Amino acid sequence: MSFLLIVILVLALVFDYINGFHDAANSIATIVSTKVLTPFQAVVWAAFFNFVAFFIFKDHGVANTIAKTVREEFITLPVILSGLIAAIAWNLLTWWYGIPSSSSHTLIGGFAGAAIAHAGFHAVNSEPIIKTVSFIVLAPLMGMIMAFIISLWFIYSFRRGPLPKIISLGVISVTAILLYSVMETDPAHLKGHFGNHLLDVIMDSKNFKWMLMGFILTAMSVFTMFLGSLNAARSTLYLKRFQLVSSAAFSIGHGGNDAQKVMGIITVALICTHQIHSFSEMPVWVPLTCYSAIALGTMSGGWKIIKTMGTRITKVTPFEGVAAETAGAITLFLTENLKIPVSTTHTITGSIIGVGATKRLSAVRWGVTINLLWAWILTIPVSGLLAAGVYYIVNLCM
Repeated sequence: MSFLLIVILVLALVFDYINGFHDAANSIATIVSTKVLTPFQAVVWAAFFNFVAFFIFKDHGVANTIAKTVREEFITLPVILSGLIAAIAWNLLTWWYGIPSSSSHTLIGGFAGAAIAHAGFHAVNSEPIIKTVSFIVLAPLMGMIMAFIISLWFIYSFRRGPLPKIISLGVISVTAILLYSVMETDPAHLKGHFGNHLLDVIMDSKNFKWMLMGFILTAMSVFTMFLGSLNAARSTLYLKRFQLVSSAAFSIGHGGNDAQKVMGIITVALICTHQIHSFSEMPVWVPLTCYSAIALGTMSGGWKIIKTMGTRITKVTPFEGVAAETAGAITLFLTENLKIPVSTTHTITGSIIGVGATKRLSAVRWGVTINLLWAWILTIPVSGLLAAGVYYIVNLCM
């Protein structure tokens, strides 16, 4: 194993660690701002579920998409090294100023920018880039719409009468139908040895993702059926408890989405140096170390960004925290299944805006939001330019 490859592996894990503390706010901002957990308890909670994602996300589709950002014939160790250095620099800069930019887009921009400096624009695969760029808008929009709907659902459930209960029962029924349609099994195989095979089906990583989301939606539905009979104090208490579940789900989505991006970079470095021959040969230590690094990074926190996400966009109550985190988790699980690398920062920001908009549009501090939007738009091109500059310096030194 060459010295340059070892440097790249170390820098990739450093980036993953920085990604963790840079994005810690995504998982814990709402749960801290609603005082469900203290900041320390929240980062430990989020870090634990970041690592739990290792046991759930096994297809590595997002990692494969990242690996295909640059055409294989133009991937070299200096290209990977330059992209990582630029991504780390931009992440640290935005962290210092408390700007919740996207670590995902930083890495993609850096990788693509270094490749362009190396061989021109034809070195980049347009399809994954277009997908990623389009979800700069689509991911927060999905989170915002889902959070808006979930918030209205909660608000309406506080009313007495049969209709809220009918709506909740309808959600349970639709969830059951969707789960049955996405579960990867042949129902005929369940006959004769139902119990053992059903357990195998549920524990299959692809199925378990959907089972987890189905459990959360079903639990929410059952919970909302009783909201109308609770007074304000008791409903707040139960919502705070439920926020532990929703934040855990979002942390699993965060770990599963963001750790895979570094896995993709490490794997292309191993392929480039002929340590392995294809993406499917990714050694198990790659996901294990990546999930560990992002979990450790999350435990380190990112307090400046937490302040922006938890208090400056809109004031968040416990039920709005549940709505935002659940909407964000659903968005991350859906996009991971589509193998699209999205920004967890963008997703949770859109979700927080969605819950704020249910009160009134003026409840959202649009000045802060517009500043965040500029940071999102600039991340890929700025990271690309930084990586191109770093590539030329690396070339001069080699």
